[in-house]
Amino acid sequence: MKAWPEVYIPALAERFILPTLTLHDTASGQLSPLNRATSYRLYVCGITPYDATHLGHAATYLTFDLVNRYLRATGAEVNLVQNITDIDEPLLERAERDGVNWQSLADSQVDLFRSDMSALHIIPPNHYVGVVESMPIIIEAVLALIDKKVTYQIDKDIYFRVNSDPNFLQRSHLSKSEELEIFAQRGGDPNRPGKENQLDALIWRAARQGEPSWPSPMGAGRPGWHIECSAIALNYLQRDGENTFSVDIQGGGSDLIFPHHEISAAQSYAITGREFAQLYVHAGMIGLSGEKMSKSLGNLVLVSDLLSRGTPAMAIRWALMSRRYEEDAMWDEDRLQQSISEISALHLALAREEVAPTDSVIEVLIESLAKNLDTPAAIAELNRWSAETIAGSTGGSAGELSRAIDTLLGVAL
Repeated sequence: MKAWPEVYIPALAERFILPTLTLHDTASGQLSPLNRATSYRLYVCGITPYDATHLGHAATYLTFDLVNRYLRATGAEVNLVQNITDIDEPLLERAERDGVNWQSLADSQVDLFRSDMSALHIIPPNHYVGVVESMPIIIEAVLALIDKKVTYQIDKDIYFRVNSDPNFLQRSHLSKSEELEIFAQRGGDPNRPGKENQLDALIWRAARQGEPSWPSPMGAGRPGWHIECSAIALNYLQRDGENTFSVDIQGGGSDLIFPHHEISAAQSYAITGREFAQLYVHAGMIGLSGEKMSKSLGNLVLVSDLLSRGTPAMAIRWALMSRRYEEDAMWDEDRLQQSISEISALHLALAREEVAPTDSVIEVLIESLAKNLDTPAAIAELNRWSAETIAGSTGGSAGELSRAIDTLLGVAL
């Protein structure tokens, strides 16, 4: 599937040294360095396209855009894969509710998502992959699990035995009651009769009347949610002989920690015999009026709505970077207006013929991002520099700082 247009990324001057990137790893619960390498493989879970891009989506993809930018700035190659869950219950339910074709609904929302990502200056993935177009490789992954004897059937549906992975549940760290509650809330069926383990995951759903289905050696049907990402990641992010892990980073919003990332990692382990990711990295949720922003609650602030009312795209990006990526945060209009003001001051400062010293500022940007993407510290440094410049300080290079801000933070001024 086609992604959005490429983004120009200026080069940093060679005199700037980039330390090893450290990120919060959900599995260990600690800040962990990402091993230095000449190339990296990132898998970031994409949208289910049944509604427009909201700020929670934007915050997630901005997080991994910052990771992508930092790793590229070290001189490494980054292979980023992002999926689109373009066949799933929420999409079918929304299409039926609105009386539209499910494929047409998905296509329209993917188009809008592309437009939003382009406006926000997000680097497009190397591979932007829909589930529907990936059906052959997903079926192959299901067959691999069947061959490993880690599946069983209930009626004609096929389930994966999650406990076949000895590390199952060691990435998400939940209590038994939390696991069952969240599993049921997020597409699981813990109480289905015949299941060996309440958390066992559906990997092939036999065809139902009136639902789309695809032919396969298991019979007509469609895949479960988690196997889709396992199959796409393993197919597009082939490891070389030296890699212990299937991918370097598994990324997404924190609402995907369990069951989605836990089970997709377990399935990948069953197929390959290797731990799926070196680091499991998750962006916090964006809320509104005290609740998580979600389609089901209907409390969405849409990127497209903000853009259509004239909000500068870079101000949206700046506002989302004003909080720590891994922390939940509430969105409010004051946050946005402050970001518009700070962006304006920075733009005015960069437009001056003489500006405050900039080398130390760029070094702070690099050091802040290296330490678990500390964007609030980076923004604070840029605000300080803007005020110092406007106060008359000189000795810096506006052009070099502007390019570094674009390269590292993705803010094009």
